[in-house]
Amino acid sequence: MTVNFDRSAAAARVANLLLDIGAVNFDAVKPFIFTSGWASPVYIDCRRVISFLPERREIIRLGGELLKASCDISKVDYIAGGETAGISYAAWLSEALDKPMLYVRKKPKGFGRGAQIEGHMPDGAKVLLVEDLATDGASKVAFANALRDGGAQVSDVFSVFFYGIYRESAQIFADAQLTLHALATWKDVLAAARARRLFPAAVFTEVEKFLDAPAEWSRDHGGAFERKTAG
Repeated sequence: MTVNFDRSAAAARVANLLLDIGAVNFDAVKPFIFTSGWASPVYIDCRRVISFLPERREIIRLGGELLKASCDISKVDYIAGGETAGISYAAWLSEALDKPMLYVRKKPKGFGRGAQIEGHMPDGAKVLLVEDLATDGASKVAFANALRDGGAQVSDVFSVFFYGIYRESAQIFADAQLTLHALATWKDVLAAARARRLFPAAVFTEVEKFLDAPAEWSRDHGGAFERKTAG
């Protein structure tokens, strides 16, 4: 277990890496409208990380250190990625932590044995679920429940990024008996971008308003107010 892991420093570093590779987008004038209808002045694309080798390797290294510091990796039998974005991260962490890998489909296949879990997993295996990001946590619960239905024990979830702004998130994870281990949040990214003066002050002001009251900001900028659970 890593004793001296500095969570704040790791969060700041990951936030800067995401900014460096263009994975973070801020636009307070023309909000991003997601498929759910939700309006947001910020958008993050963690899939972009796959194309940047040095940054990717550092993020995976920090993720491994976080996990060693926050949960008992020695008791984890498998690393499972959620379809689709979590699969690559699970593969990298599987190698970094020397654990075999699985992946979980969003829904069972419609043919053959109808498998939702790909790979070999004996009953009772302790599985760490891996995703690229978490918004409110709902899709993480769905993946965890699929693993549990397949005979796994699942108590921990890793994600590179966690929105960290939705009030319901803590209850969603608690009800599902899951602990989330995330490297960075929107507040970390905002702090890093502000320190580097990457955007005008007015943009930062709008982003702060969104992070403090996302539903109200969405409503006031032409988006949905009642948000559907996401991921």
